[in-house]
Amino acid sequence: MTGLKTNILFDLYNRLSLLMPSIALPVRLYERRKGYTGHTLETTLSGLTVRLDEDKQENLEDGFPTSSTLSIQGQKMKASIFAFKRNQSLKYTKDEGIIFSINGQTHGHLSKSFFSRDSVGMGYLVDSLLVIVDCTELQGRFREDLFMNSRDRLCTGDLRSEIETSFENLTKNHQGLRELRERRRREDIADKLGDSKPLADVIEDLIKKSPTLSKLFIDGVRLPNPFKLTQISAQKIFEGKKFPSFFKLIEEFSQNKPKECPINVKFRIQYKTDAMNDYFDRDSDPGIFSLKINGHEIQSYLLNLWNGYANLNVQLPQNSCVGDLLHFVSTVNDISGVEPFVNEFYVKIQEPAKKQKSTKGERKLPSSDEKGEDSKQKAYLDLPNVWEIRRVDWDKHHFNDESALRVVNNAEQGYDFFVNMDNIHLLTEQKANLKIETKLQEARYKYGMVLIGIAILNDYRTKNNQKPNGEEDVYEKISSVSKIISPILLPMISSLGDLEIEKPKEVEQDN
Repeated sequence: MTGLKTNILFDLYNRLSLLMPSIALPVRLYERRKGYTGHTLETTLSGLTVRLDEDKQENLEDGFPTSSTLSIQGQKMKASIFAFKRNQSLKYTKDEGIIFSINGQTHGHLSKSFFSRDSVGMGYLVDSLLVIVDCTELQGRFREDLFMNSRDRLCTGDLRSEIETSFENLTKNHQGLRELRERRRREDIADKLGDSKPLADVIEDLIKKSPTLSKLFIDGVRLPNPFKLTQISAQKIFEGKKFPSFFKLIEEFSQNKPKECPINVKFRIQYKTDAMNDYFDRDSDPGIFSLKINGHEIQSYLLNLWNGYANLNVQLPQNSCVGDLLHFVSTVNDISGVEPFVNEFYVKIQEPAKKQKSTKGERKLPSSDEKGEDSKQKAYLDLPNVWEIRRVDWDKHHFNDESALRVVNNAEQGYDFFVNMDNIHLLTEQKANLKIETKLQEARYKYGMVLIGIAILNDYRTKNNQKPNGEEDVYEKISSVSKIISPILLPMISSLGDLEIEKPKEVEQDN
């Protein structure tokens, strides 16, 4: 079998495995050419999840896959989250970010751009994440509401919106993903923390001179605190058990001292356990989680398991009233023969939480564990973090000689702008126009690209009411537009700067 034919068959099978991610039976290709003396006459190909499990030490980050259990409108789904090491996801996926499957067959997916949404904030992991959601337990009517008959995309509607919102919260608040995101960011900007004051001065000067640009910012440009490259002490690798020996609440909420929850928000309960991260969604002997309220199974909740902690987020029932005391019972069970782990807690429903009123030009930051006064953030785009990227770091950013600008939402401090300073059009212009100093050309190019990126971001956020959760991937758009503009940016700046208004010639009057 020729190498080309083998590669075609491998690619074909990879695509088939995306359609049937849970297939467990291996498929074998046999070499039957006469006289062939290769090392082996067969190559084993396994289903997507099987291959991911077999190759996880080489291709997955430590601690992954991890499991989550969702219940939405009473329908249970199990999610497996895979975080790949750099440049390893292409072996398994194309553009798929979240795959929805029934009985091992794909029925729809969300693209990987889902992870770059502002409501998710995992831009640094866009090319490294894959979530496989088992929807086998969905009832018929819910399947019809979620999946198209063609199985190539998802239906639009309330069910899909609720599912997407749940996965946004799951991904954004997943402790393992947050730690990985920050590590990736540290790697991407290491040794690039230069003096940002020149950029601040240039942008501030431009804003003062241009009413149009000033609309992109509020008064008083401030330089955000650059990423803190703090040393994080090495943590002990968590080694969970296949069948946990305990699964218990970290904090007890009794009938006399219940957990208080405003009626218009979700509440969170945290457990401590020694279960493996994929305990609830693995193919072999998974754990089973159930949650009841006043004796009835609850409709909507999200359970996330990571390195010995299980976070349970619960949506209060629609018929709840202020003053109600709700009795919850959670049960964790498996086939180990150990008695189920039963935990009970009480929740007292309080008056609705009042939304903080914000003044024009600022918004309240999300709540955190940090003590102190609530901090404020500008409502529009602050001065971004800008990093110069050279050829040696192209692979980290998927750059080539024509790439110009990459923007990443870092979730914590706004946006990181990565400018390709070895862009072929920039280098060509520098060689062709030796009259202009190289550093000046680089500065023009860098600042020009930053302003283009800011303008596109501002337009996108304005159109989407600061909730860019639509199908358009604004970050891909920035990369594409900047690539298109890069050949003409410097010539345009230089030529327009030399333009002069031609004065009309005086008309000679007849004597």
